[in-house]
Amino acid sequence: MKFFTEKDTLQKYLATIKLANKTIGFVPTMGALHKGHLSLIEKAKEKNDVVVVSIFVNPTQFDNVEDLKKYPKTLKNDTKLLESVSCDVLFHPSVAEIYDTNIISKKFNFDGLEHQMEGKFREGHFDGVGTIVKTLFEIVKPDKAYFGQKDFQQLQIIKKMVKKNQIPVKIKGCPIFREKDGLAMSSRNVRLTEEHRKIAPFIFKTLKKVRKKFGTKSASEINEWVQNQFKKQPLLELEYFTIAEEKTLETAETKESNKNYRAFIAVFAGKIRLIDNIRLRN
Repeated sequence: MKFFTEKDTLQKYLATIKLANKTIGFVPTMGALHKGHLSLIEKAKEKNDVVVVSIFVNPTQFDNVEDLKKYPKTLKNDTKLLESVSCDVLFHPSVAEIYDTNIISKKFNFDGLEHQMEGKFREGHFDGVGTIVKTLFEIVKPDKAYFGQKDFQQLQIIKKMVKKNQIPVKIKGCPIFREKDGLAMSSRNVRLTEEHRKIAPFIFKTLKKVRKKFGTKSASEINEWVQNQFKKQPLLELEYFTIAEEKTLETAETKESNKNYRAFIAVFAGKIRLIDNIRLRN
């Protein structure tokens, strides 16, 4: 596996890959890798000649300074994991390499996608996401880029950014990778206390029940039911739950047969914020 910390040397190497008419698959990450990340890399390897993974903890997408400080940094272990799935290239730049001295987000218009769900609770978050993903796309120039559906809103926003900026990359959304007990894999899971880790699978269990109820209950009825379920769980604090249309991410008031819906949830387990979602059958 080749290792780069500077964008210029990475670009020179990737230019030789392009000249050889080889395709580049890209998996951007913030490190603290787990099996979910590895599944994205494996999918990228199936469809591309060379796979590039970036590890960069992006400061502009954190609305909480403490969260940024405590975000796990495990480069040595990450490198071993990447080698275990035969990753071709690792790009691990410094903050100065990406932002120089101007650590600030660009402003984006995602046609309203940024104002739904996460956008209501994390001010400026998606401007930070748009800034770093666009920058990385301009550096790596991949043919395809792979993102997990756990961050479904982020996935839709990146697709929108690519379309509006006419960036020549195909965005591939990949299924959520879960622990055996159903908890969506996340780099934050390692920060859960033993007590919170035991109760955390309740989130996905609730979503599965929501999927069953969606066929017969209204969105408002389901919303009320979810609120009541979490009131019975003192170790989990529900931040939001919503049923939204997949394309616009707007909250569903009524169900329409020609639209796809998804249930989204954000929960605090102690100080650790967990998100998840599930597609609903209409």
